[in-house]
Amino acid sequence: MSAISFSIEKKIPHSLGRAGKITTPHGVIETPAYVTVGTKATVKSLTPEQLKEIGTQVVLANTYHLYLEPGPELIRDAGGLGKFMHWEGPTMTDSGGFQVFSLGAAFGRRLGKIGKSTKTPKAELSLQEEEKIPLAKINEDGVTFKSHSDGSTHVFTPERSIEIQHNIGADIIFAFDECTAPDASHEYQKEAMERTHRWAKRSLIEHKRGKSAQALFGIVQGGRFEDLRKESAETIGKMDFDGFGIGGSFEEEDLYKAVAWVNRELPEEKPRHLLGIGEPTDLFGAVESGSDTFDCVAPTRLARNGALYTTHGRINIFNAQFVKDFSPIDEGCACYTCTHYSRAYVAHLFRANEILANTLASIHNVYFVVNVTKKIRNSILDGSFFKLKEEFLGKYKRGE
Repeated sequence: MSAISFSIEKKIPHSLGRAGKITTPHGVIETPAYVTVGTKATVKSLTPEQLKEIGTQVVLANTYHLYLEPGPELIRDAGGLGKFMHWEGPTMTDSGGFQVFSLGAAFGRRLGKIGKSTKTPKAELSLQEEEKIPLAKINEDGVTFKSHSDGSTHVFTPERSIEIQHNIGADIIFAFDECTAPDASHEYQKEAMERTHRWAKRSLIEHKRGKSAQALFGIVQGGRFEDLRKESAETIGKMDFDGFGIGGSFEEEDLYKAVAWVNRELPEEKPRHLLGIGEPTDLFGAVESGSDTFDCVAPTRLARNGALYTTHGRINIFNAQFVKDFSPIDEGCACYTCTHYSRAYVAHLFRANEILANTLASIHNVYFVVNVTKKIRNSILDGSFFKLKEEFLGKYKRGE
């Protein structure tokens, strides 16, 4: 019996999108839902009480980072992730696959899960180039990597990733996968996808052997290639997972087309999580292409650098025009920051290097994304999704 249950309340006409509910041991997640990223069992600069006030439903922590510090056994002994970080709501952990990718194929190349499209053709990475990785080495058994902090050597296998996640104790965990670069060749994407499928089976076996009460999601790979994405979705979709994750890597302009390829193949009755998005505008594409939940580090990362979301797009609070601007960050926003402080005050905090700047900016950015997602959910329920999408995209200017 699954540790979670999922129900669909209403679908978007002529679309893969839907509104639903995921019931977990620590509460109900009303979908679509933005999953706030708390990498090291903390959402940077925010307390759990602030997250709750913002409207956060679920927090995702990072298996790789928690494995290195403070260690999964310590978190287990503390009563699990939720108790350890004083978060009473639902939790997730990723598999650690993306962090290993960052130490491997992406190392020194500033690559993420989503590739930037260019007008000039770029050379694909050959199979041989893909295997020349500086801090991580992939083989059939798993990944050997060096810690980014002290250079010590570690090994992640599917079994070890599941064991670590069992100890961390999140409500929803993910099978170990190989995340590839967006510009990897079809040859390498196929090899990595097939390895991910074998690792998925091993993850399932280890999860069932451990008799954990957690839900396990399988991850679909295949890069930017339609044939591989569909094959991966069909293969992973037939396995006995509680839900599914849609992993990178994608080309930016084809992101939601690729997500739709996957979600057309996956079982409709199980939840789907998109691992990583970008701008608030991407929320609409994620939902319309059939994703129920999605995470992103951008709201807090941008906040710490003075980039703030508004209805009309992102602003840089360091710009001189905000020094004497006594209006809120975003007119009409009901977050704690906008109802108590002005752009001038937040600009002052950043210019003065005050720690409070990170907190106030993060409160606003997380609230903004959570609130847009809530509006999307309500628009699905009342039948106005496409109207909301048109209005939002008509105002919002994407950040560069």
